[in-house]
Amino acid sequence: MSNLSSSIKKFVGNKNTVTILGVLLCILILYFGYSSTINKKVALTKVPYANQTIQPRTEITSDMISYMNVPTSFLVGSYYRSGEDIIGKYPDYNTVIAEGSIFYTDLVVESATLPNSSFLDVAENETVISYKVNMDSTYANSMMPDDYINIYFKARSDENTIMFGKFLSNIKILDVKDSSGRHVFENSQEARTPAYMLFALPEDMHLLFRKAIYLAGSYDVELILVPNTQEVTAEDAVFVSSKDIQDFINEKTEMVSVDEILSSTSDEVSNNETNNQ
Repeated sequence: MSNLSSSIKKFVGNKNTVTILGVLLCILILYFGYSSTINKKVALTKVPYANQTIQPRTEITSDMISYMNVPTSFLVGSYYRSGEDIIGKYPDYNTVIAEGSIFYTDLVVESATLPNSSFLDVAENETVISYKVNMDSTYANSMMPDDYINIYFKARSDENTIMFGKFLSNIKILDVKDSSGRHVFENSQEARTPAYMLFALPEDMHLLFRKAIYLAGSYDVELILVPNTQEVTAEDAVFVSSKDIQDFINEKTEMVSVDEILSSTSDEVSNNETNNQ
């Protein structure tokens, strides 16, 4: 027994033996560490993905979702692991979920939190107007959200002369929608025809704008949207460009009630609630 103990001590005390054992231990550590890393990288995770392109603000249904196994190392960020957590939600207002894409949590929202981007920049004292337009009045659909426009006024006076000039200036386009209320310039695979342009006016100018439309039957009034070619910033307010046009409109509608003006112009203009939409 003493001989065995002595042999073990000599074996362990030998420097060459210790070196060999150390090398073998390092090799084992490297091997198992490398194997563990490789296994993690090639390990597959089952995740839901879009089996078709899903447009912004479209409700996600079960038939839009399929599953695939993806290497875990390929998955970056926060994503949904179950289709049940996605059904009934919507891609955000500015997001298209491409066919084959997994569902990232920051791209999918509940319907209650889906923002209407048209109203994000509307001030408290402004009224949003949805004004009828077409391909011609929008310069072949070249007027886009965040662009600025001016509105020109054309009318026939009592003396049968033509009055023409810039009416309102520095109006920011909030949105352009088609006849179904869909965003014309939304990231979409289909072409959409402009039917309504949304912009906001201070309340006094909103009423003046309505009065101008009210006069169309009697004075051949025409309102012409023109792109603003001057540099305009968010600090530049909308303003009435011509006092003569303002006076003409107010004079011709002086004896007309506001209710009549609002009701008779509803076919051309629909104004929306101004705040927090």
